[in-house]
Amino acid sequence: MRKSLSELTTMRVGGDAADYVIADTTDDVVAAVRTADNSGVPVLIVGGGSNLVVGDGGFDGRVVHVKTRGVRFGGDDVHVEAGEDWDPFVATALQEGFGGLEPLSGVPGSVGGTPIQNVGAYGALVSQFLTAVTVYDRLTGAIRDIPASKCGFGTHRQSIFKASDRYVVLRVHFTLPRTTTSRPLAYAGLAERLGTTVGDVAPTQLVRDTVLAMRRERGMVLDAEDHDTWSVGSFFINPVLPAVPDKARDCPTYPDVAGTKLPAAWLIHQAGFAPGYGADWGRGRVRLSSKHALAVTNRGGATTAELMAFAAHIRAGVERAFDVRLGPECDLVNCSFDDPAPDWLQDLSAAGS
Repeated sequence: MRKSLSELTTMRVGGDAADYVIADTTDDVVAAVRTADNSGVPVLIVGGGSNLVVGDGGFDGRVVHVKTRGVRFGGDDVHVEAGEDWDPFVATALQEGFGGLEPLSGVPGSVGGTPIQNVGAYGALVSQFLTAVTVYDRLTGAIRDIPASKCGFGTHRQSIFKASDRYVVLRVHFTLPRTTTSRPLAYAGLAERLGTTVGDVAPTQLVRDTVLAMRRERGMVLDAEDHDTWSVGSFFINPVLPAVPDKARDCPTYPDVAGTKLPAAWLIHQAGFAPGYGADWGRGRVRLSSKHALAVTNRGGATTAELMAFAAHIRAGVERAFDVRLGPECDLVNCSFDDPAPDWLQDLSAAGS
């Protein structure tokens, strides 16, 4: 059946899926992908839709919506089906006496998406706790476990699952400590909020509650009534450069294995795009979050074409100011920053010039 992808993504934009399939079991997921592959039909896997933007033309293929459910605890090991929502799983783990994941509280999306992105927040990475990922291998047709050491985890947002669509995540396996005390705090802002310092520990539930409060303040906890959360979270990735351009010499920097990392939020803000920017841009339906400059938000009724044009506008402003070209942190399907702006937007721009 057809389905609007705007209903499946947290940005709430996108056209229709030509063939929408709900997969409630592992067998359903494998069958839906295998039959499409055998017929030469393109496949798009969707979980929580929290890191996905699809073009207004939709997806001319099969969209498999993974809605598998199940959490199994055994010893220190936890086995979770890919379709489980991430934050409720974190809450359940804490209730069952398992610690470690509390800094990752409030992250939107499904469990199956976390190894793809190697989700990270507040000083923790999912790869620190993940032991293996059960996948369907579209190349061989086999279901197999890939140990964490073979998943290609590097820094935040890196994995073999992101680099290729060969593997469909079916289940994620974790080893978690049984504790009500957090790991040593690694994020200065969180430690300060807790009234302590980096390297200290705190009760796991207190860490979770504090992280959720901090995320809400930044519009990073989904809320249908708050348009600042109609987003994919951080829209632009922090650029990593071999050398910092002269124009960006005042920008804060952080060491990275691939070079020097620059905070995209700082670049955007200093280029003249403050939180909330966009009310007077186009029809005002796409803006930066009023809470921080890194999230691009849908204020209601926006199209993907508007979104891409707005993102290109921000990118161009940052590049003019700092000689740094920003890229997307989210997954773009059938859309890009280089898409032509809608005719009406070009007309508005011409009228205002």
